[in-house]
Parts: sequence; C-alpha cells; structure tokens
Amino acid sequence: MNIAKKWILATVLAGSIIGGALGGTILSSAAGSAASTTSTSSTSSSSAPSGKFTPNENASHEAGESAQREAQEDAGQFPTVP
Repeated sequence: MNIAKKWILATVLAGSIIGGALGGTILSSAAGSAASTTSTSSTSSSSAPSGKFTPNENASHEAGESAQREAQEDAGQFPTVP
C-alpha cells in the first residue's frame, strides 16, 4: 500500500470517528432537552390522591394484606402501608 492510500484510509477513519462522536453528542443533547421539560404547576407527588377511596375487597388481595393496611382501608383512608 503506498503512502497516498494510507493517508486516505487514515482520513476516512478519523472522519468516521469524529462524525460518530459529533452525531452522538447532538442526538443525546436533543433527546435530553426534550425529556427535561418542567411543569409550572405546583403539584406535589407525595400528597394523597384526591377523590373517594374504594378498598379492594378481592379475596386474593385480602390474603396478602397487612392488618395495618386493612385498618386504613376500613377507615376509608388511602393506604400508606404495604
């Protein structure tokens, strides 16, 4: 292989590496900015859900339920314990 072909091969490889890195950077920053939108409403994700609570009285659900959770359901509260 003569020296000109080696330089062409080296240039093509370097261009591919740089192009891939640049393309990856552009795509990752575009996806990151699209996913990081912020909401201006002040809702707290740790607050209790609104509405009337309806307990699950299915027999298979009741079998694995703790006494504390059942007590909360019986009181009409949203369960906070497993």
